[in-house]
Amino acid sequence: LPAAVLLKDTKLMDVKLGQLGSWLAMRDYSPSGILGAMRRGYDRYYNKYINVRKGGLGGISMVLAGYVVLSYAWSYSHVKHDRWRKYH
Repeated sequence: LPAAVLLKDTKLMDVKLGQLGSWLAMRDYSPSGILGAMRRGYDRYYNKYINVRKGGLGGISMVLAGYVVLSYAWSYSHVKHDRWRKYH
């Protein structure tokens, strides 16, 4: 990282492990800051995987895989309960 770039303005992938605590302390945890971070993440994902000239199934398959994992996580307690039930 150049010396002119502030730690606050660096991306997570560019932060060194020793700087991670101070980088996290500089983040904006207000509702507007969290919504802004989610919006930037969505825009980055959309521009990288969806809004491309020659697209593939990579972006859409990642969304579907995420949906499958989340739906299983939401219903895990019900699945776990049914696993121990005896059917006789």
